[in-house]
Formats: sequence, structure tokens, C-alpha cells
Amino acid sequence: MEKMIEIKDLHKDFGKNHILKGVNLTIHRGEVVTIIGSSGSGKSTLLRCINMLEEPTSGDILFKGDSILSDEYSLSQLRTHLGMVFQQFNLFENKNALQNCVIGQVQVLKRSQKEAEKIAMDNLCKVGMGEFQNASPKQLSGGQKQRVAIARALSMNPDCLLFDEPTSALDPEMVGEVLKTIRELAAEGLTMVVVTHEMGFAKDVSDRVVFMDQGVIAEENTPEEIFNHPKELRTKEFLKRILEQH
Repeated sequence: MEKMIEIKDLHKDFGKNHILKGVNLTIHRGEVVTIIGSSGSGKSTLLRCINMLEEPTSGDILFKGDSILSDEYSLSQLRTHLGMVFQQFNLFENKNALQNCVIGQVQVLKRSQKEAEKIAMDNLCKVGMGEFQNASPKQLSGGQKQRVAIARALSMNPDCLLFDEPTSALDPEMVGEVLKTIRELAAEGLTMVVVTHEMGFAKDVSDRVVFMDQGVIAEENTPEEIFNHPKELRTKEFLKRILEQH
């Protein structure tokens, strides 16, 4: 299987806080990897390092075989191949849904306005937001905004999509529609890395589940093994605590 992302001995410090403490992880093309763990375990920091929104303190990250930390590597190129969907949607408030999905294509990929609009429209329809093409973000619910954000990321034709807790800012009734969209993308074989606290979703959709604890990967395995036969005490305690809350 082709390696899409390879993370090698990754460390990240914020001042005296040692957030990532030697993370090693490989993600293959077409794989859906979910990352679970308590708040503060380093999940979102890991994702932000993969996308170079945070610069690692040491270690290396390879994307399709090339080190993204080398001086020769173009970050703008990385971001065209690696889409990111954030907790807070990050839509342009002064642009409608369609324009939000067009702007990056025109500015970064240099597509014509007409081509960009067609691709944006296809992706808005794909996530069930076609009829809202002219709506501004303030006219949309949280779940709708997140689906527009997913359409925007897809419009850049990424090789891989990163999701940082895509449902944590949503009302419970909105969560389902966003997870359904991500499930459909998984079924199409898109490579995805999803930081999530939705255990049912992680169980259903992942090829692999990675459990992070205190800045390291404590355990990674198939959903079946992680949820039904966790090997590490830390994993067992985390899952027990999460499942008791629900």
C-alpha cells in the first residue's frame, strides 16, 4: 500500500510544555484513521503539525515520500494536497456557500471562475448543500456550515483530508448529518485522518483507530481490537470513562 503520510519521532513543545513526545505513525492511501484520546493528549496538535499550522520541534513528516520540513518543500503545495476541516468551520462570513468553495480554487489552483464554480457546485451537492449555494454562513446552522467547509476542502481535490473534531462545535442533532457526510466520503475511498470524540463513528468508519495519551500513541489497532480487546490499561480506562458518560 502506498504511504501517504509518515510521521517519524515527532516532538512538539510549547515553551516548557512537551505536547508531542515522539509520535510515529504511517497513513496509507485510501485509509481512514481516527485519533481518539482525552483533551490535552496531543491529538489536535498532531493534526496541526501534519498540515504545518504548527511547526514540529523535532522529528520528521513525509507526505508522499517527501519531507515537508525540508527547506525546499512548498507549504502552499502541501495545502493543496492536504485538505483541513476545522472545529469552527473557518468560513468567510462575507461570502456565500458557493463563493467559499470557489475562492481557494481560483487563487491557489488557478482554475477559471467557471470551472471552479462547477466543481464547487458538484461538491456542495455531494454533501447535500446544493440548494444553499447562495446562503451566507450566518443563514446556516452549524451542521450546514460544517458541510460547506467539507465541500470547500473537497473542491481543492485533496489527496487526503484532515478533520479536527469536526462535530465538537455542533448541537447534538447536527452531529449526525456531518458524520453521514464523512461516512460517505470514507466509502468512496478518500484518505482521511479524523480527530474525534464520537466513539460510535470511530468504530464504524475507521480502518484503524489510534489512541493518544499524554503526547504519545499508546495503542493503535483495528476498531474491533481497540474497542473490544484493548491491550493497554490506559486505553481500557479511557474507553470505560467515555462509555460511562454516554
